[in-house]
Amino acid sequence: MLGRLITRILILGVRAYQVTLSPLFHGCCRFEPSCSNYCIEALQRHGPLRGLWLGVRRLLRCHPFGAFGPDPVPPARPPRHKLHAQGNLK
Repeated sequence: MLGRLITRILILGVRAYQVTLSPLFHGCCRFEPSCSNYCIEALQRHGPLRGLWLGVRRLLRCHPFGAFGPDPVPPARPPRHKLHAQGNLK
């Protein structure tokens, strides 16, 4: 419950950036999806901790000497207790 609230607040912050500051940069993100859309998708898929970590890592890769092109959000991992129950975790 608290995680969802934190996720919504973080997404609201990213949306505020998209509306206010992003137009000043003329949509010049090197990646697809854009860094802000990547962050929103990561937060929705992975929750506040891992989603924020993935978003920050993506922002650190977004610079003139870095890579460019498609960079999708990684798929969500199943919870550890489910992996253990399936015998995939020792």
